[in-house]
Amino acid sequence: MREYLLTLCVTAAVTYLLTGPVRKFAIVAGAMPEIRARDVHREPTPRLGGIAMFFGLCAGLLTADHLTNLNQLFEKSNEPRALLSGAALIWLIGVLDDKFEIDALIKLGGQMIAAGVMVMQGLTILWLPVPGVGSVALTQWQGTLLTVALVVITINAVNFVDGLDGLAAGMVCIAAAAFFLYAYRIWYSYGIEAAAPATLFSAILMGMCLGFLPHNMHPARIFMGDSGSMLIGLVLAAGAISVTGQVDPDALKLFAGSEKEAVHQTVPVYIPLLLPLTIIAVPAADLILAIVRRTWRGQSPFAADRGHLHHRLLEIGHSHSRAVLIMYFWSALIGFGALTYSVNSASMWIVLSVVILSTIGLVLLLLPRFTPRAPRWAEAVVPPRYRRRRAVAAASGATAAHEAAEVPGEASEDRTPVAAGVSGVNGATAVGSRARLADRSRQR
Repeated sequence: MREYLLTLCVTAAVTYLLTGPVRKFAIVAGAMPEIRARDVHREPTPRLGGIAMFFGLCAGLLTADHLTNLNQLFEKSNEPRALLSGAALIWLIGVLDDKFEIDALIKLGGQMIAAGVMVMQGLTILWLPVPGVGSVALTQWQGTLLTVALVVITINAVNFVDGLDGLAAGMVCIAAAAFFLYAYRIWYSYGIEAAAPATLFSAILMGMCLGFLPHNMHPARIFMGDSGSMLIGLVLAAGAISVTGQVDPDALKLFAGSEKEAVHQTVPVYIPLLLPLTIIAVPAADLILAIVRRTWRGQSPFAADRGHLHHRLLEIGHSHSRAVLIMYFWSALIGFGALTYSVNSASMWIVLSVVILSTIGLVLLLLPRFTPRAPRWAEAVVPPRYRRRRAVAAASGATAAHEAAEVPGEASEDRTPVAAGVSGVNGATAVGSRARLADRSRQR
């Protein structure tokens, strides 16, 4: 555990220290595009944050190669080299896209080639655990196609969710933490060396995200861009492929019976981690909804829009920071819920806890839809926005303003209320629109 923590800290430190110089380089290189219609930030922000994250990945692998216990991993397995090869290729494609905006189909082809490079070096799915059947061996072509599909799905799921400051890095960090605990349990508790690469990949991925998050939290000073989002998506997929498709379920010996029973015992985690990862279920759901929404409208599945889950949270009335925290909550609930269920699938307390937390999450999601009003006897001690008389006063003020605007000889001014959650209003509150702030800005 100490060597994994050291690798995590080195990765985080290198990523954090390099992000500042990379930001200056991105500004000089012109990788700071203008604000688009679907963006929610207020001013142009440099991208190319994936450069710092890639060098953090290299530093983590180099550190692990020089540690006593983890060094054996590089001697016995070719998976770290396969990860580095695929990561370097996908990172170069992302850097070019951050600078030159390459076509979506070219990026998709690059993602498939990066996955193919990893397959050629041994990082592939060899078999699948199927409940009631056992371990099903895959042919070379089946394993290759399934591996490529998993890599492409994971990369695009993370890329699609990268729409708010700190959202993608935080969600992937939560996913990597849950995945690290799962892989470390298999490696340490059952002594299965085949789970060691996935444990290392998860630790490095956590370090990459933790090192970048301080620069990317709202208001972000730099974006990771496609060079970062596709990179962390590929690392997450590599860990899933390593532990899901190469660890024999029968080696866990969870059950004294047959291999079929062992597979059935571990299927709550194995199958959800594979199609796709349970720990990135939120971005994967966003990916599926985006494809359905765009094709239904007759658009390309890769056409950008403002219909993602985080955009809808802003439209409901959540602030930028609150929308990010809600997405964090759902990622942690799904990821750690699956992890806990894998430890003890027979406990009803786990199911009840997940149900209760899901209810809390739904309440938080719908909170801006409701404007609670305090009883009249408590209006003196509650904030003004919860008082009933505030609505009456606001209505009276609106009527007076309308009558004043109709007086002949007085200049009228068109003041359009600023809707919460649109571009340029990242700090909109959950109470309603911020027309008063817009009016003040016009009076200056």
